[in-house]
Amino acid sequence: MKKVALYSLLFVVLILASGQSVLSGTTVDESQIDFVLVRGGTFMMGDEVGDLHERCRPVHQVTLTYDYWIGIHQVTFDEYDAFCEDTGRNTARDQGWGRGTRPVIYVNWWDAVAYCNWLSEKEGVPVAYRLLGESDEGQLLDASGNVTTDIKKVVGYRLPTEAEWEYAARGGKYSSPCLFSGSDNPDDAAWYRDNSYNDESRGRTTWPIGLKLPNALGIYDMSGNVNEWCTDRWYAYTDVPRTNPYVSSGPSRVIRGGSWSNTATEVRVSYRFGDAPTFPHNNRGFRIARTVH
Repeated sequence: MKKVALYSLLFVVLILASGQSVLSGTTVDESQIDFVLVRGGTFMMGDEVGDLHERCRPVHQVTLTYDYWIGIHQVTFDEYDAFCEDTGRNTARDQGWGRGTRPVIYVNWWDAVAYCNWLSEKEGVPVAYRLLGESDEGQLLDASGNVTTDIKKVVGYRLPTEAEWEYAARGGKYSSPCLFSGSDNPDDAAWYRDNSYNDESRGRTTWPIGLKLPNALGIYDMSGNVNEWCTDRWYAYTDVPRTNPYVSSGPSRVIRGGSWSNTATEVRVSYRFGDAPTFPHNNRGFRIARTVH
């Protein structure tokens, strides 16, 4: 994956100078995808302002007792096309906007987890998902290949849980009060409806990864550009504190982050919705994660 050269380097230097234990630009095993280490902790999850859809409330306490890696960038066309070439899958459509370092679009949840399993297999680590076809449940697997609901036991590459996603978007242990991932100004942090117009395409589009400000952990595009699939099934929030949440049953999969086609409200770090795992869209992609063992 290409790096945003001078600006990204300066940002990482500033973070390291501040004494934060952030491992930015790190690869996990042989993967060429860059990851950042997210240390476990406790945070308040949900709509802290109280002006979003009721599905984003109530605010509730969540504790993650483990560390995990999460992709600094959304998975790009370059990365996803390599998976398609290696496995003989059809490539995803690009809407005529271009491929390369733009985030991949027109991928459904099953496409995303198949990519995760492929990456695990390439590196010789146990796969994270049980995939026998789209009629299968897509359950998580532990190191022995047994179905598990304990995210700490999953070894392979996977999609982040919704709690992992929001915790990372807020900056992890270096939690930021910003409404968007990296800024209180959506134009600084996100490609969204008001700023995603592309003169070449004569319309709103995705943009190459890493062009907006990163957040406190050095992660890019967690607000806007493309919506991101999470590994959880959809569920309703309650005010009960939760530890290491992962939801394995429900009608749809959680989607986070907002996109080039969404309003500023919809690219807030606390905004959430869900959709059928079989439904791809031109504003939908993913990033990957992995539990630290």
